[in-house]
Amino acid sequence: MFDELINKLKNDTYITLETTPSHSPVFSPIIETIAELGLDKLVDGFTTTDNPLAKLKYNSLFAAKMLQDRFHKPVIATMSMRDRNKIALQSDLLGANEVDVRAILALTGDPATISDQPHTKGVFEADSTLLLDIISCFNSGIDYGGKPFTFKPKEIYPFAVINSYAKNPKTLQKKMQKKIKHGAIGIITQPIYDIQSAKLLLELKEATEHSSSAELIFGIFPITKLRTAQFLSAHVPGINVPNYWIEALRVANEKGVEEEYRVGFELSKKLFEDLKALHPKIHLMTANQFQIAKDILK
Repeated sequence: MFDELINKLKNDTYITLETTPSHSPVFSPIIETIAELGLDKLVDGFTTTDNPLAKLKYNSLFAAKMLQDRFHKPVIATMSMRDRNKIALQSDLLGANEVDVRAILALTGDPATISDQPHTKGVFEADSTLLLDIISCFNSGIDYGGKPFTFKPKEIYPFAVINSYAKNPKTLQKKMQKKIKHGAIGIITQPIYDIQSAKLLLELKEATEHSSSAELIFGIFPITKLRTAQFLSAHVPGINVPNYWIEALRVANEKGVEEEYRVGFELSKKLFEDLKALHPKIHLMTANQFQIAKDILK
């Protein structure tokens, strides 16, 4: 299962779909929605998020296990440095390994200060490269302290993330280099909204040392509302929403909700097609709006 995903990442078209576990003790409604829409037939795999924005959600590793069992497709489970120290990270990896949750997206994590849980404190023993280093140790048969395991873990496949935009492109290249150096085989960008940014990211990646050991994966987050475009542009670092997107949505918004949705969807669909033609390695994020995902992918 994972060998096929990695082969597609390196040599073929590759599409994964993000799922966001909810504030609930059950993940099955998300699974049923995906099944009803037939989305499992349109993607090569899924990802599960890990308490994004430091808001309490269902566990990403358990969600990944449930998705894999239902659809027999590989799932990349996110693990955040915010919530775990070295012991917890390694313990979770050991448990996940036996049940075949073996693709891991390493994140530093959003700050605990924005959490919806009172007086939450972040762990942050290091940034996400620590988790990448831990995975490297596991793949060599030892824990992070250098002690050999009784049984060698099955191979773990590490992924990382990177911003899609920076005023100084060299900062993006340095971050790519760092993630590649620490073993990431796939680097998922934050949402991209113009083809020139995508081309620049590819150029930066190709210019980094040992670039062939990792693949860049374009992140796409469809925008169908003016306020979403304005929020991303103003408040989310590392994302650039072009002015012509915002202006087109502003004009459409004045004509009504349906026109706003139509214009946003058409911009998003064209972006998806253009990025796929340029570099067919895509990670689609829709905040669990799975009908939009189906409309984009079909």
